[in-house]
Amino acid sequence: MRVLVVDDQQLMREGLVALLGLVDGVEVVGDAGDGERALALVAGLRPDVVLMDLRMPVMDGVEATRRIARDHPGTAVVVLTTYDDDRSVDSALLAGARGYLTKDAGRAEIAAALRSAAAGQSTFSAAVSRRLVEALSRAAPPPPVTACPDGLTAREVEVLRLVAGGLSNAEIGTALFIAETTVKTHINNAFAKIGVRNRTEAAAYARDRLL
Repeated sequence: MRVLVVDDQQLMREGLVALLGLVDGVEVVGDAGDGERALALVAGLRPDVVLMDLRMPVMDGVEATRRIARDHPGTAVVVLTTYDDDRSVDSALLAGARGYLTKDAGRAEIAAALRSAAAGQSTFSAAVSRRLVEALSRAAPPPPVTACPDGLTAREVEVLRLVAGGLSNAEIGTALFIAETTVKTHINNAFAKIGVRNRTEAAAYARDRLL
């Protein structure tokens, strides 16, 4: 897995490069101190994942993430930042980040998030996960499903909407008050019906057909 590290603090950046160099299966292909430089390196190096800080000079991490998601869909972005406020989280996820961690995360958690992102899945820190579930519980319910496309059940439609929102199976189970194993069953059935292979393709389907 080829990783690009982006952080405006040189000490933090060098520490992350050294840290990831100890993780099996990870190759750090470059590092950058701002979003503009990160975009140039993504275009040239084509990393699998970018580990992205948010608040940086020249171009911040949100705008860099947005451009990477738009111009380089084969490269995933995992945010690693000091901030976990609602505005920062929302901005990063709307820009296309596939994971969101705070800088108190350890090596194992960062490595797991990078692997998940490379596989098309989303990973969030515990605090961010709680925020997402709380926000979901406060939000107005989605419009009732009157006609499900492609033979989907109403529950499968609900699950696909939450997949598109970046929630993990455990978080979907919490939001819908069902077991994680039941979530997996609904996901497998839905994937078979709509002909997708992974969560990224399922999220694109949900955005086009269900949201």
